[in-house]
Amino acid sequence: MSITGHQLEEIRQSRAAASQTLRPTVAALEEILYEPFPVLDHGFVRVIDYMGDDSAVVQAARVSYGRGTKKVSEDRGLIMYLMRHWHTTPFEMADIKFHVKLPIFVARQWIRHRTASVNEYSARYSILDKEFYIPEQQHLAAQSSINRQGRGEILEGDEARRVLELLTSDAERTYSNYAWMLNEEAEGHSVDVDRSGLARELARMNLTLNTYTQWYWKANLHNLMGFLRLRADPHAQYEIRVYAEAMLEIMKRWVPISHEAFMEHRMGAASLSRTAIEAVKRMVSGERVSAATSGLSTREWRELCRTLDVPAE
Repeated sequence: MSITGHQLEEIRQSRAAASQTLRPTVAALEEILYEPFPVLDHGFVRVIDYMGDDSAVVQAARVSYGRGTKKVSEDRGLIMYLMRHWHTTPFEMADIKFHVKLPIFVARQWIRHRTASVNEYSARYSILDKEFYIPEQQHLAAQSSINRQGRGEILEGDEARRVLELLTSDAERTYSNYAWMLNEEAEGHSVDVDRSGLARELARMNLTLNTYTQWYWKANLHNLMGFLRLRADPHAQYEIRVYAEAMLEIMKRWVPISHEAFMEHRMGAASLSRTAIEAVKRMVSGERVSAATSGLSTREWRELCRTLDVPAE
């Protein structure tokens, strides 16, 4: 993980400046407030601020003053009910703000989730750090032959070494050219006092997509769960999944009851089509159902069998 000296000092000052408040706080989240959690080779996730907790969800559901019931078991039952039936509005009453450092290509995938407030580091005004994401060899894989968005067999030997060499050399070369165009100090060359350099907003277009960027990302609990349901899924791309997994652990600290309900009724659950449910009913009644007789497409049949942990005959 790479975090600047300025950011470390900011973290130290923020954690030293305790504030009194009448608002609900979460001790487990306060313990890690501002602290960076390392992700990938140079990335991190850290919580900058939050509003609300599990009681905010309960309060909104009951439309009452105060903090809802005094029994945790009653709050848990209500939150489980809300999650099970996907009554989402109460979960919109709690918010969290993250500071994330991530490769540009991950950020461009992440930004597809348009239900958050985002403010990204601007390469029009500032110079990006010389930091690139270089995958570990076990995460280098060929294109999947059955999934256009997925990975296949892991690359090995000379092919893997060549890929890593290309990723590293291309990133180093383009950053060096970026620094030269800006006429800024960088490894391998010095500033030319007789040259003004290219505008930052133009020079940035030369950088590779594995260059790191940073942003503040703020979302309510409902929209955070929408992000995590897709990106913490085992089928999500590894490079964004590891961020989602870190955020999922943070969610557990922040709203433990909502996290439990989310894992039970969203992450650990499956959605079946009407035809799939009919096929399952036939299986339960003892009928032998196959791909040909299920009424499902080949892909949906395979997904159903994977969900039920039965062979896709």
